[in-house]
Amino acid sequence: MSLSEDGRLISQIRQGNILALEALYKKYKGQVYRTALAITRDREAAEDVLQDCFLKVYTHVDKLDGSLPLSPWLHRVAVNLSYNWAAKRSRWLRPLEEVIDCLVAGPHTLPESVLERGELQRVIQKAIASLSFEHRVVIVLFYLDGFSLNEIAYISDCPVGTVKSRLHYARRNLRRKLERDRRLSPEVVYEFS
Repeated sequence: MSLSEDGRLISQIRQGNILALEALYKKYKGQVYRTALAITRDREAAEDVLQDCFLKVYTHVDKLDGSLPLSPWLHRVAVNLSYNWAAKRSRWLRPLEEVIDCLVAGPHTLPESVLERGELQRVIQKAIASLSFEHRVVIVLFYLDGFSLNEIAYISDCPVGTVKSRLHYARRNLRRKLERDRRLSPEVVYEFS
């Protein structure tokens, strides 16, 4: 059985190759940072989570299974570190609207489409921000990071059934909130059905 790219890099880190750690960092830094930012809603906290994740890779490299993808493990660490950060805070430091530009990027053509897109993002992000921490985490991991239910269960350290339940209730709550907003088309609301 051949080792995956991550497995080869993990093996090289075990042998003391710091450039292999840098390669893993470059490969996953964007994903881990976006996840941490979406959960903490604080750029500095997200940067700290990112650095701590890769510090854990380095300190726990002997425990990592090089035959498995590294991404779910990294995201599990990122979610746990983000949760720890959030638990220490009594309130969020920055409004979620500041995070929108970091989470969603795409081509912009007409000024009115930029305004409409920005308004749509603000409405959706406000609805997501009103969810409980557990519901917000599964929404971020499922919709923004594209993880499967099994991967989210691993990352969240809970059964798949719990992930399904959280995702179901999070979608239902989002759908209700979005249905109340007349600015949104039925297609947007349907996205969370």
